[in-house]
Amino acid sequence: MRVAVLSAGSWGTAFATVLADAGSEVVLYGRRGAIVDAINARHENPDYLAGLTLPESLRATTDVGQALAGAECLVVSIPAQSLRTNLAQWAPLIGPRTVVVSLMKGIETDTGLRMSEVITQVTGIASERVAVVSGPNLAREVAARRPAASVIACRDETVAEALQDACATPYFRPYTNTDVVGCELGGAVKNVIALAIGLAAGMGLGDNARALLMTRGLAETARLGVVLGAEPLTFAGLAGVGDLIATCASPLSRNRTFGEHLGRGMTVAEATAATSQTAEGVKSSRSILELARRYGVEMPITEVVVAVLNGTATLAEAADMLMARAPKRERYGT
Repeated sequence: MRVAVLSAGSWGTAFATVLADAGSEVVLYGRRGAIVDAINARHENPDYLAGLTLPESLRATTDVGQALAGAECLVVSIPAQSLRTNLAQWAPLIGPRTVVVSLMKGIETDTGLRMSEVITQVTGIASERVAVVSGPNLAREVAARRPAASVIACRDETVAEALQDACATPYFRPYTNTDVVGCELGGAVKNVIALAIGLAAGMGLGDNARALLMTRGLAETARLGVVLGAEPLTFAGLAGVGDLIATCASPLSRNRTFGEHLGRGMTVAEATAATSQTAEGVKSSRSILELARRYGVEMPITEVVVAVLNGTATLAEAADMLMARAPKRERYGT
């Protein structure tokens, strides 16, 4: 399979590595010539995955048209909030039969659309040709070829299976699913929960608090997902609890790291500068909360994260807000 990967950030480069190792012809698009030159000449991405060796077969270019020429598959890995603008420019270059794969884990501000919905809306491509990849995939570990698994979700199971074949390697195990809604929401909301975990870690609230946030965070993710048409069991799999655990527990997680900075007293601007790469949960948290309110779904952890990001709640108030909720019976999906 000939694959174009846009762009050369950490996860885009890591997934391009998987595809190349699996035998696909992969062209990676990057905006910065220095990164492209390093990938082509030294087989490394010094800005995002320093010290890791990339496949010799992986090629990079600053020409998006060259990357997309003849591509059977287009993989998009850019910040969620910039997808619409970039895709509008790229759409005329996408082939009539090209399958589009989203690696992005966010919800668009203002519209509340998932990334696959933005892709179909902007390009006019049928949803059966749009797939998403989600799961516990910390980019540096994947690029280092450490064992990992993921879910490839597409409404057309045949497309999902073809993509599964295209990225199966001894270290990367892909599963298929047709629940695009559940896989995308699991990936988007876990970033918000990871921000909350980071806040708790930064404040020194302890392991019990982090376990509470992860467990109840999964519950509120599933509540929203089911209302939007997701399969409940998706959230018990790799794209749900699997991704949540990796993002909340690892110091490699940008969202957890961002939350830790806030929990130690940094401002949002200071945490943004210190994190250096995009923490999708920061902007998506507001979109997710608006979506939940639109459908009447309670998401108290998301509410608290948004309040801290907006500056309407202090760290002490945030902890009190979570613990002051009325007692209730625990049961699945509540």
